[in-house]
Amino acid sequence: MRAILAALLFAALPTLAARDFVDDAGRKVALPDKVTRVYAAGPPASVLVFALAPDTLVGWTRAFRPDETAWVPEKYAKLPELGRLTGRGNTANVEVILQAKPDLIVDMGSTNATFASLADRVQQQTGIPYILLDGRLETTPQQIEKLATALGTEARGKELADYARALFTRLKSKIDAVPADKRPEVYYARGPQGLTTGLKGSINVEMIEFLGAKNVAAGTTGGLTNVGLEQVVLWDPAVMVTNDPNFYRDVWTLPVWSSVTAVRKKRVYLSPHLPFGWFDYPPGANRLVGLLWLSEILYPEQFKHDLRKEVATFYKLFYHQEPTAKQLDTLLGEAGVSPR
Repeated sequence: MRAILAALLFAALPTLAARDFVDDAGRKVALPDKVTRVYAAGPPASVLVFALAPDTLVGWTRAFRPDETAWVPEKYAKLPELGRLTGRGNTANVEVILQAKPDLIVDMGSTNATFASLADRVQQQTGIPYILLDGRLETTPQQIEKLATALGTEARGKELADYARALFTRLKSKIDAVPADKRPEVYYARGPQGLTTGLKGSINVEMIEFLGAKNVAAGTTGGLTNVGLEQVVLWDPAVMVTNDPNFYRDVWTLPVWSSVTAVRKKRVYLSPHLPFGWFDYPPGANRLVGLLWLSEILYPEQFKHDLRKEVATFYKLFYHQEPTAKQLDTLLGEAGVSPR
């Protein structure tokens, strides 16, 4: 095994480092002068590398499912599944990375000591530079620009970052004027039972907080957690958002949910998910288009977006392909998606 790893390591050694780069964990990383092959350690990094420099992406953390493939150019949809190094359900290992022969490893999300240590260890084991970038929603424009610098795609980075900044300004300018007592209380119902949610500070519910609404589970700081239905009834949210079509289908027929205000008032919404989730999965730049969708759900008096036009613009810019009219019908016509 050691001989195999040594052979893979020798074959995968990057070209001589020519640039120093300080990542968001404060780690100084020597990058090759030209980056041509990138391994994304988790789904958020996959989405942004794909948006900025799709021809450098050596594979996805998870292969595209049949209903996802038509949303990006075919050659990218066919990239192999390499697994993920970070987050829940990590499936990749050093051998997988070496066999893919990247000259850069990128991860996005938390930059705490645990992830910095993992980056250091993998970089030492593989000899491949590994950068860690802050994945918070509010820093999306800076993430885009920083990754673009690492990839050598600064002009493309400016284009995408400008889009993100303009979107933030457009939404915030109206939301800032909404009084505190007019901001809805929201519950994120994750998973088939709807009983997994994000606590205060969880990257999975950032969109609620970014848009100035109240996450009912924000009384405790943390990440994802499981809660009891009794707790959701006590919270009694005015709006619920789910990422699970099965939960969205069942919530209307299960008597235990009928006492929740959001259910009684038909204010439960299903997040679109093709080819990437609009609300959570993954918690990456794909959420930018979701901000448009969720802002109209939360503040119907302030926002009435032309979603077909907005989605077409975002998908063309970030996913390199404008959806067809039929695809838009499918995406926006799914039960639970429409904000109106």
